[in-house]
Amino acid sequence: MRKLKLYLDTSVIGGYFDEEFSCWSQKIIADFRKGNLRFYLSTITEAEIVDAPNEVKELFYELLELGAVVIQENEDSLNLADKYIDENILSINYRDDARHIAIATVSDIDVLVSWNFKHIVHYDKIKKFNSVNIKEGYKPIDIYSPMEVASE
Repeated sequence: MRKLKLYLDTSVIGGYFDEEFSCWSQKIIADFRKGNLRFYLSTITEAEIVDAPNEVKELFYELLELGAVVIQENEDSLNLADKYIDENILSINYRDDARHIAIATVSDIDVLVSWNFKHIVHYDKIKKFNSVNIKEGYKPIDIYSPMEVASE
């Protein structure tokens, strides 16, 4: 059986150490450590981790050592992110959020996982992201919180 390809945004990695989000972030990362899931990160995540606390950086590097794949941003993903902004799904102030969604979409990821309920894991926005994705020739992407994806 094919393993799901999950793209983790930075909030999931940081959530591992946050009292509010740690339970489910830890469970989804435990699934990865057991080999049940395939994780994808990006150069965007890598850039956001630079200013994070040391424990978050260490977890990021552990995920890389365990086989998480870092996806490179490219012209297609940047153009798609700009389409999300042009369609007023997100404002230019939240371009990095658009970039996360776009890079996961262009890379044919199954599920984007995030704790960002305002700009990413939001019913109306997901419909709009996927409308743009379809218009631009990409498949829709599933977007969930770790709570909805972890096996336990």
